[in-house]
Amino acid sequence: VLLDIMMPRMSGYEVSTRIRERYLPSELPIIMLTAKNQVSDLLEGLACGANDYLTKPFSKNELLARIRTHLNLKMINAAYARFVPHEFLRTLGRESIVDVRLGDQVQGDMTVLFSDIRSFTSLSEKMTPKENFDFLNEYLRYVIPPIRNYRGFIDKYIGDAIMAMFPRQPEDAVQAAIDSIRQLRDYNDLRRKRGEVPIQISIGLHTGTLMLGTIGDESRMDGTVISDAVNLASRLEGLTKKFGASIIISEDTRNGLADPAKYQHRFLGKVQVKGKDQAVSIFEIYDAEPERLLELKTQTRDNFELGLKHYFNRQFADAVVAFKKVLDVNPSDRTAVLYLENSAQFVVQGVPTDWQGIETMDSK
Repeated sequence: VLLDIMMPRMSGYEVSTRIRERYLPSELPIIMLTAKNQVSDLLEGLACGANDYLTKPFSKNELLARIRTHLNLKMINAAYARFVPHEFLRTLGRESIVDVRLGDQVQGDMTVLFSDIRSFTSLSEKMTPKENFDFLNEYLRYVIPPIRNYRGFIDKYIGDAIMAMFPRQPEDAVQAAIDSIRQLRDYNDLRRKRGEVPIQISIGLHTGTLMLGTIGDESRMDGTVISDAVNLASRLEGLTKKFGASIIISEDTRNGLADPAKYQHRFLGKVQVKGKDQAVSIFEIYDAEPERLLELKTQTRDNFELGLKHYFNRQFADAVVAFKKVLDVNPSDRTAVLYLENSAQFVVQGVPTDWQGIETMDSK
C-alpha cells in the first residue's frame, strides 16, 4: 500500500493505523510517500505501522526497488505463515516470525476444536503413500476454509486430525464445526461420483484457559498449546461415535455462547473422560445433520429430554418408556439406545449405591 501523509478526510497516519488493526506489517506492507522530511515525521509514520518511508521528490527507480523488496519480504512471510499462522503471531503479540523468541507465551481463554476422520486407519491401509497424502490434502481443502472464515487458525495437523484454535467467542468455533460438516457433504458427493466410499468426521469443542507459546531450543523451536482444554476437546471428539453425534461440545463452550437457542442442540449427559477427575456435561450440536435426521431429532427432543430427566431421577421404568418413544420415531438415535439399555439394566439389576448418572470413559 502506498500512502501520502497529507490526504483528504483522513491522513496517511490514520489510514496506516486502521490497516494495522487488521493486518500485520508482514501481511500487508505500507510505504509512506510524503514531502514531510523531519525525523519526527518518519518516526510517527513507522509508529503508525508503516514498513517504509520515502520523502519527495524521489526517484522512480528507488520507489520500484523498495516495492520489489517489500513484495519479496511479503512472499517470504507468506511462506512462513504456512507453518506459523499469522494468528499465532498476533496472539503472541508479535508482528513477524523474526520477532518470535524461545519461551514467548501468553495465557488466555480460547475454544479448541479437535476433528478426526472416522475409521481413517482402515481407509488408509488400502491406499498407497501418495494416495494417502492426495486424499488428505483434498479433504482438507473442503473442511479448513470454515475454520479460517470464522477467525480460527490451525495449530496442528496430526495425521488425519485437525487441532484448531478460536481466540474470540465460542460461536466462531461452533459455526466453523457446523460448516465443516456441511462442506464434507460436497466432498462426499464428489467421492460418490468417483465410486469412492463417503467419509465421516467427528468434532469435539471445549472452551477454557490455555497457554500458547514456543518451546524447543535455539536451533529448533515450535509453537504449542499447553492446556487441559486441548485434551478435553480431543476426548469429546472421541465420544462422538459412542453417542452417534457429529459434533459434541462441553458445557463451558455452551455457556460461552451468546444465544445457545440459536443452535439445534441437546444435552447428552455427564461423562468422566480418561484423565479427568471431574465429570463434564456434554451437548450435541446437530444443525449440520442431514435434513431428515435433523427433523427426527427435533421431533423427538421432548421425549428425549423427558427420558433423561427420569434417568437422572432414578425413575428408570419411566425412562424406558420415554426412550422407547424416541426410538419408535428415530431408531438410529444411538444416545437413546444407550440410555434405554442402561435404564432397562437398572430396572432388572438395581442401581449401584455410588451411582451418580455419570458415564465413565476409560479409553481416550
